[in-house]
Amino acid sequence: MKKIVFVLVFALAVISCKTDDKKAGATNKTAETAEIPFLALGEFDAKAGEFVNKEVKVKGIVDHVCKHSGKKVFLVTDKGDVHINGEERFDEALTGNEITFTGIVVEERIDEAYCLKMEEDNIKSHKEGASNKDQYDAKMKMIQKYRDQMKAENTDHISNYSINYISHSAVE
Repeated sequence: MKKIVFVLVFALAVISCKTDDKKAGATNKTAETAEIPFLALGEFDAKAGEFVNKEVKVKGIVDHVCKHSGKKVFLVTDKGDVHINGEERFDEALTGNEITFTGIVVEERIDEAYCLKMEEDNIKSHKEGASNKDQYDAKMKMIQKYRDQMKAENTDHISNYSINYISHSAVE
């Protein structure tokens, strides 16, 4: 009987220690995630590469909510801009308001393989009649612009950064 009581007391002690460790770990984890870095839009393009796949905050004026899907916002200041992409439609009433957005920085890389795929899709689309000559020519010019930019910057890719929406709040 004494052995059973000893085993039960020992088991309770071990369980309570593990529970305390989990609670302490949860508290530390919350403290670590509480500090979300703020990126000024004027510095966004220069610093976004350091924050790819990380949560950030940005603040600006909503210049435009995409009329087609409603799932994109164009956020601006006098010094910079960024696109915010959401999974749900944004309220068009955000337009003109100063808003702080929280989200995950994402990178779209445009490289030669990307240009070749765009070119191939453009040719196919035009041959199938899905685009007219003006659309075809405009797309080809854009692809060439990407190639010229990579050559001028002596790099193998162009990075376009945006933010995947998590939340927002009005600036007071």
